Amino acid sequence: MWQNFSNKFIERKGWMGIVLPVWVIASFILVQVVVSLLFILADNLGLLGGINPAILSTVTGAVVYTLTLLMVIGLPMLVKNYRTTKKDVGLEKLPTWIDLLLAPAGFLVYIFLSAILILLATQFFTFFDADQVQDTGFNQLGQGYEYLLAFVTLVIIAPVAEEILFRGYLFGKLMKHMPIWVAILITSALFGLAHGAWNVGIDVFALSIVLCLLRLTSKSLWPAILLHMMKNGLAFYLLFINPTLLSTLGG
Repeated sequence: MWQNFSNKFIERKGWMGIVLPVWVIASFILVQVVVSLLFILADNLGLLGGINPAILSTVTGAVVYTLTLLMVIGLPMLVKNYRTTKKDVGLEKLPTWIDLLLAPAGFLVYIFLSAILILLATQFFTFFDADQVQDTGFNQLGQGYEYLLAFVTLVIIAPVAEEILFRGYLFGKLMKHMPIWVAILITSALFGLAHGAWNVGIDVFALSIVLCLLRLTSKSLWPAILLHMMKNGLAFYLLFINPTLLSTLGG
């Protein structure tokens, strides 16, 4: 059985299951390191003095996502003429009413799946901390424009960029070269890994599974983008607008 699976995997260019994920995550990390070093250098030279941290976080996020997408999608096209079209990433058409309905339906499935996986992790892994806090890059917001910048970065820029990168490019390419369920697991595992903290990683792993299924069934990236925005919008509300609600819900 395993031999048959291995043969089919190789026949369907299963090696792309290694190359593409490594390319995406390596590009993402490399861009973050380079951008961080440039900002540290600029700070040491006194070029960033007086810049509001929220503005700096927004600019950093926008630059990292933009450069990552340019590197991941653009570089293969320049070097090997390995083209990626709007259709390849699921953005060939504008969102439809069906897309708008699929997003909230997917949100309910994601909440259920995430709760199950986190419960299992809590039961079987002693090192798992369900209350570990994710570093969003925005701390001690006070002014109205700071909240606006955080909202734009976390609820608009991040979901759009991450969906194009993971469910658009990576999953879109992987499912052409391997069984769908393998492509979903690889994409989701990598997406969870990219978010660092264990509890966040498991949560977004569950999210990614639903996002991949939405991309697969709708033939469009829009439902995934909308669901991702809903998820991040809820997190934004709980973290920055009404943080006391989290402690209330947690008992």
